Amino acid sequence: MHKLYQIGIFSLLLLFVFACKKESTPVAAGDDSNFTIVANDDNKLKDFNRKVEVFGISIYAVPTVEDAKLLHAANIMAQYLDNDEDGTPDNQTVLDAMLAENAFMVMWKRESDLNGIDPPDDGIGQDLGADETQIDWHNNGKTGRFDASLEEVLHIITNAGYAQAYPTVFGEDIGSELANAMDVARGGQFTSIPNPYPAEAWYSYDDRTCDYSCMATEYIYWALTSILDAQANRLDEIGHEWKLNTKALVEEQDTLVYELLTDPRYAFPTVLPDGTYKR
Repeated sequence: MHKLYQIGIFSLLLLFVFACKKESTPVAAGDDSNFTIVANDDNKLKDFNRKVEVFGISIYAVPTVEDAKLLHAANIMAQYLDNDEDGTPDNQTVLDAMLAENAFMVMWKRESDLNGIDPPDDGIGQDLGADETQIDWHNNGKTGRFDASLEEVLHIITNAGYAQAYPTVFGEDIGSELANAMDVARGGQFTSIPNPYPAEAWYSYDDRTCDYSCMATEYIYWALTSILDAQANRLDEIGHEWKLNTKALVEEQDTLVYELLTDPRYAFPTVLPDGTYKR
């Protein structure tokens, strides 16, 4: 897990204000037939000099973020939202919710890049570090340093998208279907970190900066990416936090969340993004 602006090591979603957008100027960068890096002419996030838009969702970057990393994040987002890669989002309701919430991402090279971001207001944002964006992980047998874009991009989609579009199902507060499944996975309904977790828990994240909603954000990430085969080689690394690192284990043991994430009504991805949208 990487550190986030204001809160330490958990990937908690950030809230920032968006101002009116101007016409953007294309920037010659990268080699991608689907996305164009453009100059950031927005009145906010001025330290982030360029951006890419994915189905209307902006991903901003500071000058020191490599073009390839920015484009990779865009491709990952596109594959999550349009998993069959037919050019149309798989769940328009989720995308509409993200757009209504002014969802966005910021990419940084050094954590200090986040210090000058404007105070929170009416948008939902998520950060992603350039150095934790590991393009080669997908070509190395899903081994080595993990590609954190799979996590951070999914966080903005579930928090600003699914949780808003289906609050009684994927809401991150006590009582939603997702939260009820998480209470089972954690061995109880805990609003603070238990010490220790019950022996039967298979989800046991112990970052005390992470509140109940934050736990739900992480929980859906672990469950979905395990179903999509992102975690199969990582049990030694993640087992202290999440034990069901394969689709078979989630299906067998966490039946509640498995049924939610494979329900065709919600059109969750069925193929793990690899950063090669429509290529």
